[in-house]
Amino acid sequence: MGELIGGATEDIFLAGYTNYFFWLEQPAFVDTLRRKAESGCRVRFLLGDPDGEVTRQREAIEDVALSVSTRIRITLEHLDRLGPLDGVETRLSSADDAVNHVSLSVFRFDHDALVTPHLARLVGHDSPLLHLRRLSEGGMFDRFAEHAEELWGRAVPHTS
Repeated sequence: MGELIGGATEDIFLAGYTNYFFWLEQPAFVDTLRRKAESGCRVRFLLGDPDGEVTRQREAIEDVALSVSTRIRITLEHLDRLGPLDGVETRLSSADDAVNHVSLSVFRFDHDALVTPHLARLVGHDSPLLHLRRLSEGGMFDRFAEHAEELWGRAVPHTS
């Protein structure tokens, strides 16, 4: 994951419902994001609404101590530490799209993507992770990227 983040120069799009694990697995992630944005890389976070109905439903399904809403709020807290920065955007999925967002995470780094189709009743880290590369137009990479872009287009901008 670190190599994909480090190698991205144009676009980092993290469209996971919580994106919580990035803050645990990537050392000094806030600094990395700041450097990426300052060098001209577009950085986007698409998160679930921590107060949304789909979030509450997912919390009941997962039934774990570190709830979905808490994981989203942790990501928002880290993004607040980043402060307003040109090139970094955060949105919350629309209420109508939340059910589509919670079931599929797409993490894009220029022409690479990590995709996680969430399996029923499992926490994200227990679901499979697929690594896709954009080799041609209209392939699997584009299909998942377009899905994330569609959700982004209807999402609600989040401000600190």
